Amino acid sequence: MPRTQRNDNFIDKSFTVMADLILKLLPTNNQAKEAFAYYRDGMSAQADGEYAEALENYYEALNLEDDPNDRSYILYNIGLIHASNGEHDQALEYYHQALENNPRMPQALNNIAVIFHYRGEKAKETGNSRDANSYFDQAAEYWKQAISLAPNNYIEAQNWLKTTGRSNKEVFF
Repeated sequence: MPRTQRNDNFIDKSFTVMADLILKLLPTNNQAKEAFAYYRDGMSAQADGEYAEALENYYEALNLEDDPNDRSYILYNIGLIHASNGEHDQALEYYHQALENNPRMPQALNNIAVIFHYRGEKAKETGNSRDANSYFDQAAEYWKQAISLAPNNYIEAQNWLKTTGRSNKEVFF
């Protein structure tokens, strides 16, 4: 039984009914509709912490989806799952693929920066300041790109850039 038919929450059921109606009324081909259904089920499974099920649905959606923008969100969500599981190299691969499909995706840039910042902190803890600074510099570059796309977001990153001297702007927003 598809995940969308198993929702016990009233709001989830309402959303599912509305999404199904919109899906039926959209003037799009069946393959795109099927891709969206898999994507929707993937998001639902991901929200419930059912990452294996979410990945299965996302991979199915990815096989069916042709639109680069839609593919970018599928790839981004796959990256989120890998990051949540501590699989940072895989997460980075999917975030980069998402950016190849949609270069104006600040959330992917932010998440890449977060991973590099995390790696910088880990290197710093082990006393490897050279690697730490390299990771921090990479994080800074990705955060600058994310902030340039979404200047009112990522306030903590903006503060970090400023306090670490990695910002070349006084104020981003």
